[in-house]
Amino acid sequence: MLRGFLYLLVGLCSTTIGAISGLGGGVIIKPVLDALGQYDMATIGILSGCTLIAMSIVSLTKKFISGVKFEYIKLISLSVGAILGGFVGKAAFQNFEKIIPVDTAKIIQSICLALLMIVILLFSIYKSKIKTFNVTNPIICLIAGLILGSVAVFLGIGGGPINVAVIIILFSCDAKDAAIYSIFTIFFSQTTTILTTLFTTGFEPYNLEVLGFMIVGGVLGGFLGDKISTKLSNRQVEKLFNITMAAIIAINIFNVFKVALF
Repeated sequence: MLRGFLYLLVGLCSTTIGAISGLGGGVIIKPVLDALGQYDMATIGILSGCTLIAMSIVSLTKKFISGVKFEYIKLISLSVGAILGGFVGKAAFQNFEKIIPVDTAKIIQSICLALLMIVILLFSIYKSKIKTFNVTNPIICLIAGLILGSVAVFLGIGGGPINVAVIIILFSCDAKDAAIYSIFTIFFSQTTTILTTLFTTGFEPYNLEVLGFMIVGGVLGGFLGDKISTKLSNRQVEKLFNITMAAIIAINIFNVFKVALF
């Protein structure tokens, strides 16, 4: 029970921050579960994916109910791309897992995540100096969704921070609007990979004893994150985003040394 409560807290804290900033929570869940060291990479991917789906359903439902407006051509194109990316990322991960030894694979994933988060953090700090666009071409949006979905599923992170950065560059939107579009892509890419698992290997090979606790955390995080988000300014959302990125970088560096040394 105590163990389940720990994982509920991981799901709750991760998805609350994720729903506010568009991070989704997977980019927090993945390195934290790696640090706890109780599950393999594939199982962590399932736990993270199901938690993110729960969070995104709650968060997006509340956005629709509150009457938030969307640019549907961009949204649909990104979502279709994310669905395709989910298939690509899942296939790439399965091959990666077969070829690379477990410890080496964990180190590679942690290094990739740390480097990626450093790039995203630098982007967030200096984004006022970076040229942005107002892309309306659905093909470009679809390709962006495909790339974002593939990377997110392959790394098991949901893709939030990458999504936010790319969406800001493509659409010249603020952090809060980017967060909404990011959660859409998270929902579709993660749903794709979970359904792919369901209809191929099934869930029997995975130890999902804490899944229920994490899903409850994801649902609560979706509600809490959405409520807090409406009370924060763009500047506050950006500050939370940057602090979270710095923490994620530190956790991934810890994970690299943990696996390499022990």
